[in-house]
Amino acid sequence: MSTKSCVCGIDVSAKTLAVALTVGGVTEDLEFSNCEVGHRALVSRLTKRRRRARVVLEATGIYSLDISLALHRAARVEVMVVNPRAARAFAIASSRRGKTDVIDARMLSEYATRMQFDEWVPPSPQVLKLRTITRHIQGLSQERVRTKNRLHAARSTSTTPAAVVEDLEAQLVALKARVELLTLSAKEIAVADPVLARRYDLLVSITGIAEATALRLLGELAVLPSDMTARQWVAHAGLDPRPHRSGTSVNRADRISKAGNRYLRTTLFIPARTAAVHEPVVGAFKQELLDRGKKPLQANVAIMRKLLHAIWGMWRTDTTWDPARFRPVRRELAAEST
Repeated sequence: MSTKSCVCGIDVSAKTLAVALTVGGVTEDLEFSNCEVGHRALVSRLTKRRRRARVVLEATGIYSLDISLALHRAARVEVMVVNPRAARAFAIASSRRGKTDVIDARMLSEYATRMQFDEWVPPSPQVLKLRTITRHIQGLSQERVRTKNRLHAARSTSTTPAAVVEDLEAQLVALKARVELLTLSAKEIAVADPVLARRYDLLVSITGIAEATALRLLGELAVLPSDMTARQWVAHAGLDPRPHRSGTSVNRADRISKAGNRYLRTTLFIPARTAAVHEPVVGAFKQELLDRGKKPLQANVAIMRKLLHAIWGMWRTDTTWDPARFRPVRRELAAEST
């Protein structure tokens, strides 16, 4: 950064932006509204006297998206969107005890100065639209499950008025229609873009992944930077194992970190179970894990990880699903079978 520059940390909330602006070693606490007018005012302040700005903020879903896009479009502004867990770990390492919007903004400003700066590259508008629709579909699908459960409970007792049962039945029909309509809109976005259309076709070639699941996976994976590795995909999904061992007395079972994209993690769960039933290679892999003492849930998570690796490879090589590549046969086993 040149002498005519500043660093900035932004704590994002639904209505406001708490800003810690550091210029020449002096930090000033500011506040802007989290709307288009506030975004323009913030960019104007950051680039005052034609200085350059380096900004760090946390990924907070829809609340941070518009300000991130506004900063990315602005001349002389670089923006980095950090994982909230990484920011929290930095705050702990910095011995920060309090937690307010101002404190968090100052912490992010310090993060911009002391940590490696990776500039954020926004996904295309089509991919953002697809992800927004598929996440909304997932929310509606969860609501359908809850409504089905309420309907089952309502029908289980004669004390439930008929009007309540009829209302729940109507709600289920309406939710189903909304999901179908939104799924159609999502597919229209996917097939209209050649790259997305091809990736969608590759996804549906995988045993256990049908149209709805393919669209959800496409919405979550297409936004990721193209230079990410398969292992980084796994970490992004929060499926990376976290060992817990210390000395000779602490030796707990490994657990997944869950420090990642819960939408992606949730979407992969059912396809992994389906593939284990209908794809012999996947089923054999699961059985081997069970024979080694793994629990069914642990085996399913392992399949989820390998499915992510498979999708990563298919997208890189532009090849459809090949079960043999899911888990190549070991040489010693191949020799025994001949």
